[in-house]
Amino acid sequence: MPPDGPWRPALDKSVMLRHDRVRDADLLLMPERAVRLSGTGGRILRLCDGSRTVDDIVAELGESFPDAPLADEVPAFLERVRAEGWLR
Repeated sequence: MPPDGPWRPALDKSVMLRHDRVRDADLLLMPERAVRLSGTGGRILRLCDGSRTVDDIVAELGESFPDAPLADEVPAFLERVRAEGWLR
């Protein structure tokens, strides 16, 4: 755990999350690049506002998806997005 407490993920300042109504898909928009998110990726990243811990995000999603293996899948997804440099 970092010295300032648990990670509270937030999108990097160069990244914007938008919903494309034409494609009915969530997109991460970056300078000279766009990434289409599949599944619930957009829903997870909308919760990454810097105020919630990863555990908070898992708990909030658990209200909508009570039987999903969120405790494993959400942190793994967030780490992949962080490795891309899209989360801080």
